[in-house]
Amino acid sequence: MRKEMIVATIFFLAVGFCGLWGVEAQEDVLKHPSCKFCGMDRSKFSKTRMLIEYDDGTSVGTCSIHCAAVELAVTIDKMPRKIMVADYETGQLLDAERAFWVIGGDIPGVMTRRGKWAFQDRERAEGFVRGHGGVVVDFEAAMRASYEDMYEDTKAIRERRKARSHKH
Repeated sequence: MRKEMIVATIFFLAVGFCGLWGVEAQEDVLKHPSCKFCGMDRSKFSKTRMLIEYDDGTSVGTCSIHCAAVELAVTIDKMPRKIMVADYETGQLLDAERAFWVIGGDIPGVMTRRGKWAFQDRERAEGFVRGHGGVVVDFEAAMRASYEDMYEDTKAIRERRKARSHKH
């Protein structure tokens, strides 16, 4: 009986520790649980989420580079101090400007038809391209593509929401 209690205690401590580690790893999701622009659950889109921290100490969490582009466009008077993006494979935040981005491929993006995915390592980005298509680019090109896609993506989002509201 005593041995079972010790094993159970160790198990629950390990599970608790792992749970706490996961919360710390996505502290930004706790602070910004939903996207400011579309309302999407950022924990559900943990592999495409972005976090923008400004010089004034404020921050904004978005579900995707699409919504991050909207944020940067409408907050022109604030200077970003740090722009973070989740690694597509691990979900861990990394510097968006140092990430290796993949544009395009056969997987639709979040809030956009043309996917835009971030990777910490060039090799993993290139592996994604070999399996799914697309092209490896830097952050500037990924943001430029987000702005180029903005009109068509926003139009498609409005049409989907309109169709959904007519069903209800």
